[in-house]
Amino acid sequence: MPVQSLPGMLRFGTRNDPLWIDFDRRIGPYEMVKNHYHIEYEIYYLFRGERNFFLKDSVYHIRSGDLMLIDSYAVHKTTERSEPDHERIVLHFAPSFFGGFPREEMELLLSPFGPAQPLMRLNLQERRYVETLLGSLLAELSERPPGYTLHIRNMAAELLLFAARRLQKRESSGPADELSPVQRKVTDIVRHLNQHYGESLQLDTVASQFYISKSHLSRVFKEVTGFGFTEYVNITRIKEAERLLAETDWSITRVSEHCGFDNFSHFGKMFKKLSGLSPRAYRKLNRPGG
Repeated sequence: MPVQSLPGMLRFGTRNDPLWIDFDRRIGPYEMVKNHYHIEYEIYYLFRGERNFFLKDSVYHIRSGDLMLIDSYAVHKTTERSEPDHERIVLHFAPSFFGGFPREEMELLLSPFGPAQPLMRLNLQERRYVETLLGSLLAELSERPPGYTLHIRNMAAELLLFAARRLQKRESSGPADELSPVQRKVTDIVRHLNQHYGESLQLDTVASQFYISKSHLSRVFKEVTGFGFTEYVNITRIKEAERLLAETDWSITRVSEHCGFDNFSHFGKMFKKLSGLSPRAYRKLNRPGG
């Protein structure tokens, strides 16, 4: 079934399931407003249109037929280009999705999420294969015949296998687009924020460090990454706080200070806003006995 004949929106599963899928045909401007990072691994495939895709500390111009591989907990966001209409599918794989595979197969299916170049620019033959696979998945989701959930899981695993084999062939996925001077400047600033999240990161101070005006930095940072400057700093700090709460015995106060918050109350409010839980509840959920 051609994707064009499918409903404009299809959903499979929820964020509590090992696999959840989100297909949208979007008309007009659209910008992600939440869930900028998550524990799930993600595959993003663009059927039609163009988007800017910010991932970790780099910006990618993705076009129809491009596939993005987003690692667990990687900060990411898409923003529009000149033509906002687009059609895309996102597959989210929780760590539990891989638990049913033997270790060797699990490592193979997870391998696409580690490369430095997360963009796979497919040739025509590869694009036809991927779109046939995804078209079959979406047709099952739309029609829901007996056993459709099994078919969807199998097609999702096939897509992972395709990506893993594509990576192993060491074929070039196409060089990243040449960045403009502004994009290179913002990329350098993002890398600085990622490395120095525990320090004071005021907009005017960072702007001075990188020889750019405060107002210009505020504007171009949003244009390039899709995030406001302070928004991105808070997301980076809270993501690290989540890791420390789950993996260490540090006190919540120590975690707050280490991640650059000089006001404990502000840390608690920001943590709950971005994570949906208080720091104490998050630790209890992710570390039994914590």
